[in-house]
Amino acid sequence: MKILRSENLTEQIIGLTLIVAGVASRLLPHAENFTPVMAVAFFGGVVLSPGIALTIPLIVMIVSDILIGPHDLFFVTWGSFFIISLFGFMVGKNPKWNRVLLGTLGGSLFYFFTTNLAVFVFQSMYPKTWSGLVECFMMAIPFFRNSLLSDLAYTALLFGLFFMAKSFSTRFISPQKTV
Repeated sequence: MKILRSENLTEQIIGLTLIVAGVASRLLPHAENFTPVMAVAFFGGVVLSPGIALTIPLIVMIVSDILIGPHDLFFVTWGSFFIISLFGFMVGKNPKWNRVLLGTLGGSLFYFFTTNLAVFVFQSMYPKTWSGLVECFMMAIPFFRNSLLSDLAYTALLFGLFFMAKSFSTRFISPQKTV
C-alpha cells in the first residue's frame, strides 16, 4: 500500500497487524463499546512514524464503517482517533508506564467528551439547553465504562506485546558476543 510506505519492514508489519486487528474487532461480536481502536491509535502514535501512525486509525474506521454501515458522526469519530494518535506523539518514542497511562486516560476522556458533545450539537436527541447537555453526558456515562476498560486493557496488551517482542529480538536475534 502506498499510504503505508515505510523503509522499515517491522513498522509495516506492525501497521498492517493493527489495521487487521482494529477492523476485525469492530466487525466481530464484542461487548458494547469494547474495541481496541483508541488503543491502536494511541499505540501507533507512540511507536510508529507519523505518516503511518496517523493513517492507521483512519483506515481502520473507514474500512469498518463501510462494512458496518455509515453513521452521522463519522467525521467526529475519525477525527477523534486521528487526534488520539497525536497524544501518542506527546508520549514520545521511549514511553514510561505513567505517561502511557496518562495518555490512555486522556485519549479515553477526549473521545468521550468529543463524541458526546457532537451527539448533543448535531443530533436532536437532547434539547439544546444546559440541562439537555448535562442529560446527554449523564446518559453516556454507562457507555464510558466499557470504553475506558477496553482502552486500558488493549493499551496494556499492545504495549506489553511490543516490549516483549522488543526484548525477545534484543536477547535472541542480536549478534552474540563470543568469548
